[in-house]
This record gives sequence, structure tokens and C-alpha cells, in this order.
Amino acid sequence: MTITERAEARRGSRPGTTRGFSWGFVVKLLLMAIVNAFGLTVILSAYRAESWLVLGIMVALLVAVDVVYFTKRALPLKYLAPGLAFLFVFQLFTLGYTGYVAFTNYGSGHSGSMQQAVDAAFIQDEQRVPDSPAYPLTVVERSGELGFAVVVDGEVRAGTALEPLAEVADAEVGSSGAPAEVPGWTVLERAQVLTDPALQEQVVALRVPFSEDPEDGSIRTREGSTGVLYSSSLQWDEEARTLTDTETGLVYTADDRGSFVADDGSRLATGWYVGVGFENFVRAFTDAKFAAPLLQVTLWTFAFSILTVLTSFGLGLLFALIFNDPRIRARKVLRTLFILPYAFPAFMSALLWRGMLNSEFGVVNDLFFFGADINWLGDPLLAKLAILWVNLWLSYPYWFLVCTGALQSLSGETLEAAKVDGAGPFRRFRSIILPLLLVSTAPLAIASFAFNFNNFTIIYMLTEGGPSIPGAPNGIGSTDILISAIYAISGVAGGTADYGLASALSIIVFVVIGVISAIAFRQTRKLEEIQ
Repeated sequence: MTITERAEARRGSRPGTTRGFSWGFVVKLLLMAIVNAFGLTVILSAYRAESWLVLGIMVALLVAVDVVYFTKRALPLKYLAPGLAFLFVFQLFTLGYTGYVAFTNYGSGHSGSMQQAVDAAFIQDEQRVPDSPAYPLTVVERSGELGFAVVVDGEVRAGTALEPLAEVADAEVGSSGAPAEVPGWTVLERAQVLTDPALQEQVVALRVPFSEDPEDGSIRTREGSTGVLYSSSLQWDEEARTLTDTETGLVYTADDRGSFVADDGSRLATGWYVGVGFENFVRAFTDAKFAAPLLQVTLWTFAFSILTVLTSFGLGLLFALIFNDPRIRARKVLRTLFILPYAFPAFMSALLWRGMLNSEFGVVNDLFFFGADINWLGDPLLAKLAILWVNLWLSYPYWFLVCTGALQSLSGETLEAAKVDGAGPFRRFRSIILPLLLVSTAPLAIASFAFNFNNFTIIYMLTEGGPSIPGAPNGIGSTDILISAIYAISGVAGGTADYGLASALSIIVFVVIGVISAIAFRQTRKLEEIQ
């Protein structure tokens, strides 16, 4: 038998394979079919939303994955590709997109594309057409999305807020003249709409475009049985990039700042986001409205992070030294009790302390200050002290565990030799125990500093950033750290949103933490010389 024949015989004898057929290849085809189906779905969604950056990235990733898994030369990448893809999507892409937004004016009044701003302007300017007929209407639903089915010129048309009215074949009209059966849609009974307040509110707020042309207006209803046409007085000239108000004669022209502005200086509320360069970064330091509050927030952020690390490390080390003494009885039980705060979720502990520190009915004032009315969370200084105390209560068990493990790993011979040489307890701690502990705990302290620099949970759950700083925009408060101030500026919790500035501040925080961590890690290498 030749070498080729023996190789073919071995291949044919492998479990799960036959000559020319492999179940593994079939499984790979199925998995790649799922991956490609998901990728194409995202690509089509990005195309419809005109998100060209996402579309380009997804096309590149999909092609790269197909090339890797359908060629024989990229064997190592077959194992690395999933991890690299997740790293790119969940880390690099997020960071890159944040950087992209930081160079735009994306926020309230500037979101989406120009065409989306035009559509929004039509919606906001819509008024009921005086001579509009009342179209028989039925509320319908499809895939959890509400819509209208109306009778227009004897034919039934249906649509949603995102899909203009379109003719529905084989639809039936009831005795009331409204659509009764609409194929592909679920018809909601009018009694159901009238008796459900939440549903009624959605129906009244719903607008369905009459056609693909936004200038044709939309259908709206007040009672759920008839619809009338609402139309805007604006006219859109795509070539001139102008919106003309036919009632007032004002012409709004698109400017380079993403707004429609008239000659008299008035502007439409809707706009689109455009690139603004480094304006957001400059505004964070030069705009008087933001500069002073952000400086105060920055100083408190550093103080909060540094004091939290120092106090929690100090208290954890103290307890570790105490309970490392073999003369202490029931050490295991006591250690378990002392690490209990670490077992509770941080947000629940913060909410618990928020109630305990309440100035009116909190147990802290009642039990420890004889019922005094101390406004722990309403006074700027006391609120900061309260945050430091609660975070100390949450953080010291971590350092207690770390320092206990580090102490138990120290060489007993070294400590015994120092004791024989006449070194007292304080001298042994200062010259031997602490330097050796710092070798293993310094990197963890740097990580703890970075974590507390962005410790959003304790701030938001305990004080929500308050009390507010007088005159500060977006409700920035005295106990806000940079990450919670960025949250307030982003407008996620309500108010005016400024995603561009929030993204710029996020990039600054990322750079600051990166630089501090790099310098600190470089300095910790010097501690290794004592070993």
C-alpha cells in the first residue's frame, strides 16, 4: 500500500467522517450561515438608517470572518477571530464611536441626518387641514406596533408611524364604514381603546404619514374612530436646502452648524449633527457655564478617589493585622463578619445608607446624634463626608481580604530575624511588613483608584450628585464626580442633552486615568527591588 493510500485509509477511518464527507464541515456551514445571516441583518439595518460607519465596519468584519473560516491557511486565526471580533465590537468600536461623537455637536436639537431634521420639522409644524374629510379609521397592531387602517376613496390603507399608508388587499369594511378585517394586521376593538388609558394615550399621540412625501401630512385621531389630515405649512427645497413657511414667508436656510436659520435670526428647533472639530474639548475648559463647575467636580473626583483608596486600604490593613494575630480567638468567625459588607450589592447598600442618613427619619440621627436634625445629604460638605464614609464601609472588606492573604504569604523567618535583632513591632511594620505588602498590593491600589474615579453607582444611588451647584448647567451637583457629571450632561436622565460634550469629557477622563495608571505602574516597579 502506498503512502497516499494509507493516508486515505486513515482519513476514512476517523469517527464522524466518511470518504468525501465530514459532519464537522456541515456544522461549520450551519454556524457560518447563522453568522452571515446576523451580519447581513445588521448591514441592512445600518443601510436603512444611513449609518455608513457601522455598515462599513460590519461589511469588513463579515468578509474577514468568511475568509478566515473558509480558507486553510488561516488556522491560528480560526481560534483568535471570535475573541478579536468581540474585542473590536465591544471595546474598540465603542471607544472609536465615542471619539467620533466628541467631534460633533450631537445632542438636543442636533440629532440624526438633515433629512431626519426636515421630517421632524414637518411633524412639529403640522396643523389640522381645515377642509380635511373625516376618514373612517380603525386602530390596528402588527408585531407589537400600533397603526391606523383608514378608508380613502373606497380603498383600505394601513400604516404605522414609520410606514406610510399603503393599500391592503382583500380588506373588509364594516357596517360603520371603518375597516373591520385587515389582512396582516390585528384589529383592536374601539371599546378596548377607550377603556385602556395608556393605549388611548398612545393612539392620540400616534401619527401615520399619508404618503412617502412628508409634505402630504399625516393622519391623526382623537377618538379612535375617525382620522383627519394634518399638514405642515413648510415647503422643502432639497436643491437649495431651504424650508419655506408658506404662511409667514420666512425662508430657513441650512447652515454649517446643523440648523435651519432665517434672515431675521430665528431658527427651527430641529437640526442635525455636524463635525465641530475640537470645539467640545475647548468648551469644557473655556465656557464659563461649564468650566467652573467642572473644575470643582474634577477636584472632588481626585479627592474622592485618593481618599477612598487610602482610608479603605488603611482600615483593611489594620483589621488584617489584628486578626492575623494567633492570640485572637474565633478569628474565622470574626473575619466572616467583617467582610459581610463586601457580600451585599453596592447599589443596595447605597440605598440603605441613603435611608439611614435621611435628616427626618434616618436612624443615624436618631440613634447616634440624639435626634438632631443633621442634613447629611443636603449640605455639600456633609454629603461628601457621607459618601466617603459609605464607600469606606463598602470598600474596606476588599482590602481586608487582600491584606490578610498578603500577610499570610510573608516569610516568618524574615520577621523572626528582625525581632531577634531588636526591631520592635512598629519598626518591623514600617521597614519589612509594609514594603513587602506594597509590592503585591500597589497594582491593586492603582486599579482601585481607577475604579473609584468612575464609581458612578455610589454617587448616583446615595446623593444623585446633589446638592446642586448654584448656576451649574444640567443639574451638576456638589458631590458629582466626572462620570456622574458626564451622565448629567448627556441628558439621559432628562433635560438638555449634549452628547458631543459628554463624549469629549469621557475621552479626557480616559486619557487622565490612562496617564496616571501608566505613571503609577512605572513607579511600582521600584518596589520590586526590595525583594
